[in-house]
Amino acid sequence: MKSSRLVSILLLLQTRGRMTAAQLAEELEVSVRTVYRDVEALGAAGVPLYGDAGHAGGYRLLDGYRTRLTGLTTEEAEALFLAGAPGPAAELGLGAVLAAAQLKVRAALPVELRAHADRVAGRFHLDAPGWYAKADDAPFLPAVADAVWNSRVLHVLYRRWAEPTDVRRRLEPYGLVLKAGRWYVVSGSGPRTFRVGQILELTVSDEEFTRPDDFDLAVYWTAYQRDFHERLYRGEALVRLAPGVTLARAVRVDKRASGDGWTEVRVPIESVEHAHGEFLRLGTDIEVLQPAELRARIARTVAELTGRYGNSGASSGD
Repeated sequence: MKSSRLVSILLLLQTRGRMTAAQLAEELEVSVRTVYRDVEALGAAGVPLYGDAGHAGGYRLLDGYRTRLTGLTTEEAEALFLAGAPGPAAELGLGAVLAAAQLKVRAALPVELRAHADRVAGRFHLDAPGWYAKADDAPFLPAVADAVWNSRVLHVLYRRWAEPTDVRRRLEPYGLVLKAGRWYVVSGSGPRTFRVGQILELTVSDEEFTRPDDFDLAVYWTAYQRDFHERLYRGEALVRLAPGVTLARAVRVDKRASGDGWTEVRVPIESVEHAHGEFLRLGTDIEVLQPAELRARIARTVAELTGRYGNSGASSGD
């Protein structure tokens, strides 16, 4: 719609400064001719928009001009208040800032959009951590966030899983990621990922670093998660599942419906030991066929359990 496109032009110039017609057209996915018409419409509406010719030219707003957010659509206003994450913002030390920003945005909205935003905020609440995963206690999170923002080098004592567990590291914090209630700092060079809750000591140095212009935190994190899962599941198990039972990441092998309704699937596993514990939770609803080591490991456990609980009438007393 033309009205939303005009607001987009205003917001782009307000946030980025001078932009050429070609840049605006590429950003809005319209023709340069359409941008020319939109700019004329904004000028006719009294918006102080100026165009400079030449190699370094482009459109810009009069210094000091700020547009109010009355151009927000109903869906945009709903999404804005749905996306407000008070928990993570408070952990970063930005809880009061987020509340103040939402208050200002709400005051700038037309009455009808304000009602929609309030309705969404009252009916939807986003709680990122899972039920069985405790959120990290990360006392150094505000300091890490400040270092990310100000490009300051960090010196930390970090606890990892491998020996030696406590190691000292120099971090160039490129960005922070919140995943399932846990904060991670992405550090160059590499980059490498560190869990903020595992930082035992932290010192912020006066040394500054330069974050690469082409580094994209979201792109890096997506690739990191993909690589993590590929490294995590190094093995594979062949199992049979009872009717109605499913396993995450399982790939069905047999295409024919067996007489007993069981299905044969291949499942990526971290290790024999980890799969042993995971598969035992399913009890008699799963049969491990391969690898032989895993099948034998489960068979030994079942035999031990049978020996321990076989005589149900036995008493542990004298």
